[in-house]
Amino acid sequence: MRAIFAGTPEFAAVALAALHAAGIEIPLVLTQPDRPAGRGMQLQASPVKQFALAHQIPVAQPTSLRLDGRFPEQAKQAHDLLRATAHDVMVVAAYGLILPPSILAIPPLGCINIHASLLPRWRGAAPIHRAIEAGDAETGITIMQMDAGLDTGDMMLVSREPISPQDTTGELHDRLAALGGRLIVDALLRLAEGRLTRTPQPDEGVSYAAKISKDEAALDLRLPATTLLRRIHAFNPAPGASVQSGDSVLKIWRAERIAGIGEPGLVLAVDARGVTVACGEDALLLTELQKPGGKRLPAANFLQGFSIEAGQRLQPAS
Repeated sequence: MRAIFAGTPEFAAVALAALHAAGIEIPLVLTQPDRPAGRGMQLQASPVKQFALAHQIPVAQPTSLRLDGRFPEQAKQAHDLLRATAHDVMVVAAYGLILPPSILAIPPLGCINIHASLLPRWRGAAPIHRAIEAGDAETGITIMQMDAGLDTGDMMLVSREPISPQDTTGELHDRLAALGGRLIVDALLRLAEGRLTRTPQPDEGVSYAAKISKDEAALDLRLPATTLLRRIHAFNPAPGASVQSGDSVLKIWRAERIAGIGEPGLVLAVDARGVTVACGEDALLLTELQKPGGKRLPAANFLQGFSIEAGQRLQPAS
């Protein structure tokens, strides 16, 4: 089984590593172009590209795959390269570029996607974030045959993963990435043996996981503490939930829901456990915070370098 691989972030790199370790022949990797990153904004290769180069796997980084898009010459070169590369299937994981029908038609066995949800729930860009934000009890990995729709293709393999009330997106991401790596190896082995079946997605239960915007991370403390806690977990590690204290925007990384009554945003108590702030329903105990230019710190350490007092009011970050 020869598989071209298309992916970009760490989630995809885990799957690529699993395929490589399983002995799947990978003649080509597609990943997004290098992006500026870090304080110096230096160009940085994606995790997928870093793995491919470390294991002498050829890499292509087209800006677009659409022949009718802004970069038709790059897209044509990518089409020609795929046609010239001997392969059986393309595996796609968090690639970040739309695969037009002209690309989907090239691999003899089609394109197979590793999607981090239990389809048809949470089609789209941010399925892990949205599952936590919604308070879902479970999620998982769906191996899917790609078609021209947005995560609408037939399901091939599904594996479930529970979500605990304390899970952050970062923690759940790592578990799902490992699960996706195991499941795609299983899928390709079954495909090679002719044992990989396809099931159409049901029409019921469809939901869409829109991309996370930075504006969403500003906590509206008029909402119930349960809702806010889910958002804190969903936006950890990025973009990070935030509140405003005076002129400073604080990141909130960890919290607990506790009993408390007061005007939303009112700081009810400050002690060694953390900062207790009233919400629209109940209260939040903020236990891990970060000030501008600072590090993520447990509340007790954070309060040694930043002053918050009972009676103060926290606002949504502006």
